[in-house]
Amino acid sequence: MTSEAPNPLGTYLRDRRARLDPVALGFGGGRRRTPGLRREEVASRANISPTWYTWLEQGRGGAPSADVLDRLAKGLMLTEPEREHLYMLGLNRAPEARYQPVDGISPRLQRVLDGMVLSPAIIKTAMWDVVGWNRAAATLLTDYALLPREGRNILRLMFGSDHSRIRNEDWDGVARFVVGAFRADVARAGASSSAEVTRLVAELCRMSPAFEALWQDNDVVAHGEGVKRIHHPDAGLLAMEFSSFAVEGRPELGMIIYNPATPEDAARLRALLDARTD
Repeated sequence: MTSEAPNPLGTYLRDRRARLDPVALGFGGGRRRTPGLRREEVASRANISPTWYTWLEQGRGGAPSADVLDRLAKGLMLTEPEREHLYMLGLNRAPEARYQPVDGISPRLQRVLDGMVLSPAIIKTAMWDVVGWNRAAATLLTDYALLPREGRNILRLMFGSDHSRIRNEDWDGVARFVVGAFRADVARAGASSSAEVTRLVAELCRMSPAFEALWQDNDVVAHGEGVKRIHHPDAGLLAMEFSSFAVEGRPELGMIIYNPATPEDAARLRALLDARTD
C-alpha cells in the first residue's frame, strides 16, 4: 500500500478554512459535514476558481502564483506571519515586503530599551526615523524628545546640522555608511519607490551636496556591527561598539545597541549618566 504524498500547502489551507465561521462571513449556517468554510466558499472569497482551489488542497496543478497566494491570504483572513508561512509552503520563499509607515513602538518594546541602562539604544524605521530610545541614548547621542518628530530623522541630523559633524570623529566615513545602509533598508522594507522615500531623498539632496554625491554613488552596505567614535562635550571621546538587530515581525523597524568598547569608555559613560541623574 502506497502512502499519499505529503502536501503541506493543502494541509495548511484545509486547516485555515476549517477555523473560519461561515455565519460570521455571510454564508448560511445550515448543516455541514465539516466545520468551517467549504472549498467553493474560500474560492469565492479569494476570487479564484473552485477547481483551482481544490487542486491546491489536493497538491495538483503546480505551484500557485504570488497573486493567488495573496488572494488566499485575504480570503482566509491570515495574519502577516500566517501569510508568510503560506508563501514558504507555496513558493518556498517569503513574500515581498510591504512597507508600512510607523508612528511609534509598543510599551513592551520601550521597556526593552529602558532595561539597557548602560547601553545607549534606539529603534529606527526603514526611513531612519528614530521612534524609540532609552535614557542612555538621549544622554550620549541626541535627546530626541527635544526634537520635533520630523527632526528625529538620522539622515536629517547627519546632513542638516553641524551637531553630527562635531560629534562624529570620522564624519565622512559615517556619512557614507549611513547612506549605504539607508538604501539597503528601504529596499528590504519594500519602500524604495515609495513617495515617502522619494520626498526624503529629494529634500536631502537639496539640503546637502554631500548627501547627493553619496546617493549617486549607489553604494549598499549591511548595517551589521562596528565601532563608532563619539565626541561628547562632557565625557570626551568615547569609542562605542554597535550592533544592529531586526525586530521580529516588523521588517520596517531596526534596533541599534551601543556598548562601550573598553573599560575606560564604560567608566566615562557611567560617570556621564550618573552626573545627568544627579
